[in-house]
Amino acid sequence: MHVLLNAAMSLDGKLSTVQRTQVQLSGEGDFDRLEAIRIGVDAVAVGVGTVLADDPGLVVPETALPTGGTQPTRVVFDSRARTPVDAAVLDDRATSIVVCTTAAPAGRVEALRTAGARVIETAGDRVRIEPALAALEDVGIDRVLIEGGGELIFSAIAAGVVDAVSLYIAPVVIGGADAPTLADGQGFTEAFPRFEVENIHRLDTGVVLYLTPQQNH
Repeated sequence: MHVLLNAAMSLDGKLSTVQRTQVQLSGEGDFDRLEAIRIGVDAVAVGVGTVLADDPGLVVPETALPTGGTQPTRVVFDSRARTPVDAAVLDDRATSIVVCTTAAPAGRVEALRTAGARVIETAGDRVRIEPALAALEDVGIDRVLIEGGGELIFSAIAAGVVDAVSLYIAPVVIGGADAPTLADGQGFTEAFPRFEVENIHRLDTGVVLYLTPQQNH
């Protein structure tokens, strides 16, 4: 399993505003870059918070797909099966998987299945990233792109499953102590994960960083 993180954040590390409203941080060049990344993976994954806040479709424009290419599978990490049945991520443009837990309300799980999603239930009351990725691998997914939000990104970094990071940094400040950041969750107090900068280049009005985890972490 290869896991790539990709995100766009402000200069002060925010993904959106304190009201959790989406901010367009990058431009056409970064949109094209994201499309190319999505084309090269088996699945695009987000947390349910991103679905509830932004209602993303997580698809590649049909005109951008290579001849004979298919849309990546869309995956939502959703412990309590809160994904709305009319969410864009469940439409018929691509296959959808919702990873929830055995503690999720049975009625919500059945509603998601009726809406066309494949539901994978994992043990416990909160989706853990490692068994969730193992379950995805069992259904033929080998390359996963995680796009957010901060809780899911933190979980992936904390579990040590991240193989590479690409990060667009916009020259804008959003602010707000409660605004979502690149890595939310409980935070680290020691043994901070460290990354090596492999490349950096200017794009649109900002910069893109490409990083890999330090091997001694």
